[in-house]
Amino acid sequence: MVVCYLGVGSNLGNRRKNIQKALDYLAKIKGIKIEKSSRIYETKALGGPAQRKFLNAAIKIRTSLRPQLLLVTLKKIEKDLGRKPTVRFGPRPIDLDILLYGNKIIKRKNLAIPHPRMFRREFVLRPLREII
Repeated sequence: MVVCYLGVGSNLGNRRKNIQKALDYLAKIKGIKIEKSSRIYETKALGGPAQRKFLNAAIKIRTSLRPQLLLVTLKKIEKDLGRKPTVRFGPRPIDLDILLYGNKIIKRKNLAIPHPRMFRREFVLRPLREII
């Protein structure tokens, strides 16, 4: 099992409930064990169109899923919770990102670990610092 950190955010609908639903989905997936969650922080949306503030958190998990399969799993959860393709950095009911996956460095078209923008985003770093 690999220690992995995920970022989670929501700015559409019941934001807190969306985050809880995402955690509930993750807890039911074979090969994923949630170890710790940060507090939830409210932050301004960065980039994209004018939109409501986000609620953001970070989650520490242990997983036996390979990085690509973990990404596919997160995208399925997003879709199941109502996320639809829109404009880049647009509003969304849920956003799940792989921030760190063990000590792996991955640079592919559809997957970059560590998350390429995490070090420039306080809304990612603040909750992450809480659980590392």
